[in-house]
Amino acid sequence: MLFDFGQVPAFLIACAVVIVTPGVDAFLLLRTSLRSGTRAGLLALGGIHTAAALQVALVISGLGVLLAQYPVVLTGLRWVGAAYLLYLAVSITRGLIRRSGGETEEVMSARPFRQGFLTNITNPKMILFALAFLPQFIGSGEPAPQLAMLAVMFLGLAAVWELMIVLAASRVAGRLKRPGVTTALDAVCAAVFLTMSVGLVV
Repeated sequence: MLFDFGQVPAFLIACAVVIVTPGVDAFLLLRTSLRSGTRAGLLALGGIHTAAALQVALVISGLGVLLAQYPVVLTGLRWVGAAYLLYLAVSITRGLIRRSGGETEEVMSARPFRQGFLTNITNPKMILFALAFLPQFIGSGEPAPQLAMLAVMFLGLAAVWELMIVLAASRVAGRLKRPGVTTALDAVCAAVFLTMSVGLVV
């Protein structure tokens, strides 16, 4: 059997739980869309899913297993990702302290595609997640085709959910651009990025 569609219902339920759980990608998309609009949010979304597709492709091709066997590679990625998230947190905090969005806007919004790509590609959790999560739903299907089908489903569902975040944030951006709201959003995002950075290290 090439595909085991009997695994799909349980897989979709598991995907829904994973996807709606807030993570660094969701907060990045929310902040980018609120501060810079729909186009910037879509570019960040494109960067995130370009990186995610590359990492999932590694798993499906078998290279992900090889990477997992060499902890030094994943450790290096983890430290790079932690440093990058820390850099974002510090940049936002510096903008808050100076009461000027100049530096923060430059870091967070000038190149949203690159921002989304680097935030995702430097996080080894995506590879480890794909290695641990997708194989649970192979069932009686052929491993490579089944994994490819599951990966497309997961990335598609994640893209739809995150697109909703971008569109919703862009729609209400005008009403949320008051100084108090943007300051609170920046503070929350800085705290999230800092927490994610520490989480990657430990």
